[in-house]
Formats: sequence, C-alpha cells, structure tokens
Amino acid sequence: MEVRIIRKSTIANDICAFELASADGMALPAFSAGAHIDVHVGDGLVRQYSLCNAPGETHRYVIGVLREAGSRGGSIAMHALAEGQLLEISEPKNHFPIVGGTTHALLLAGGIGVTPILSMAEHLAASGAAFEMHYCTRDPGRAAFRERLADARFAGRVHLYFDSAPADERVNLRALLVAPEPGKHLYVCGPAGFIEAVLSIALAAGWDERNLHREYFAAPVQPEAASDHFQVKLAGSGQVIDVKGGQTVIAALTAAGVDVPTSCEQGVCGTCLTRVLSGEPDHRDMYLTDDERNANDCFLPCCSRSKSPILVLDL
Repeated sequence: MEVRIIRKSTIANDICAFELASADGMALPAFSAGAHIDVHVGDGLVRQYSLCNAPGETHRYVIGVLREAGSRGGSIAMHALAEGQLLEISEPKNHFPIVGGTTHALLLAGGIGVTPILSMAEHLAASGAAFEMHYCTRDPGRAAFRERLADARFAGRVHLYFDSAPADERVNLRALLVAPEPGKHLYVCGPAGFIEAVLSIALAAGWDERNLHREYFAAPVQPEAASDHFQVKLAGSGQVIDVKGGQTVIAALTAAGVDVPTSCEQGVCGTCLTRVLSGEPDHRDMYLTDDERNANDCFLPCCSRSKSPILVLDL
C-alpha cells in the first residue's frame, strides 16, 4: 500500500513518531493490538515497525522509530523522511496478539519496545479488561509517548521506571512476576537482554511458558555454527543445494534460483518461516517458541542452520 507521512514528531531522545494515512484518502485495513507493518524505506531496505495507535483506527497508522547508533540503514533512512513524503508499506500482520483467555494482562516494555505494548494498553483500556503496564527506559528523556500514557484512562495502571533513578525506584521484576495465575498472561517487548531477564525470572517464579508472550526487535549476535557445511533438499523438485560455512540458507537458496520471501534477515519477524520435513535444524532465531523449536518441523532459513548433514524442506 502507498501511504503519506501526514505528521512526523520527535517524542523522545532519538525517537520519532510517524503518522501515516492512505495516499488515496481511503480507509486503511483494520489491525489488532500487537500488529506491525513492513515499511519499504528505500534501496531495498524493508523494516518492521509496530503499530502503536488504538486498534480500530482506520484513518491512520502510528509508528515510533528509534534512531539506532548501530543502524543497518533502516532507522537512519526513516529519520531522514519528512512530512508529505510517500511510503510503501504492507498490510498489518500480527505475530504478537493478545491471546484468548487472558483474564489479566501484565504488559512489560523496555525502550522502543513500548510501541506494541502501548497498542495493547489502548485496546485493553477500551474494552475494560484488567491489565497493568510497566515501562522501563534508561532515563526520562528516552521515554516515548509519555503524554498518551498520562491519559486518565491509564491512571493507576501504567508505571514508568528509569535506570537513572535511585535503586529503590527502579523496576523490581521479581516482585512483578511473583504471582502467576492460570488466566494471567505476560506480554513483553524490548531489547533482547530485557526480554530474556523477564522470561527467566517468570519461569523461575513458576509461570506457565504458554502464558509468556514476547516480541523481539533485533536478534543478538549468534556464535558461529559448529558445522560449516550442510545441504538442503527441496521436497518439491528433489534439488539438493549446498550451504557453505558463513553462508545463510536464504543466500544459498537465492543463488540456486529459489525465492523465499524475507524481511528482517535476523530471525525476528517470521517472514521466511519454512517447513522442515526431515533433519534437525540448528535454531538461531528469536521468533519460535521453545516448543516450536523442539518440534523440529519448521525453521527460519535467514539465520538458522542444520545440525544434521541434510535438511529436507517443504519447497
């Protein structure tokens, strides 16, 4: 879809909000809390940004973009855009939805991870559902959307924490996660280290893994694979393709003329998810759950490799 940037504003240190509207004036496709869009930012770059406005709004999409110091080009390109410019985006997709059966939602956000969490808070507040939101940043200047979070609808349910504050005013994750309940679900988004800390404390406190939901924005650097070389076999044609050491499966497939859609190329977004018919993947993504990895029936070829000499793919 083509959209126009109708408003661009700085909402925190190094964070800009972009309000997007349909270029032809028509309503935008509806979305649910936790959804994101793919944004084509130029020169072949495609990046995912969570929608942070209230679900149900079809006259606009709102995204927040952090200018990353180690950007691969996406956030720098986004911050260079101006009001009035046109962008190509995908329809909303949701890999981080509020699941059915949630009687109480515990929302945890770290840094720019507030964007999908804010959309969830908007939805839960509008529906009268029980929830609490805890938002952690390094300092007050890095807390985005503070004016929205100060709205009366969120009074008593939204809490902000800053690493620069005295120790007794910082977030106490163990205290927040001490009381798991069958209908209580945790939704967390932010830097990988923040998410891993939250999940490890929750599991140690007895949370059911099925009640833990997370979304990563970027994957941590993975160690080199133990095996340098393996093969993938395409079930449809029988073609066998070599994957060299240091080469991704996606790169090997592309070189062989096999097109698999990709986007983040870090194992975060799930765009390239591919069924595995036999063999044992070496999962290196941040998208699949532990149960999904243990099933060994799918993997993300943009980053994952193989523990077995050959993987048979449903391609």
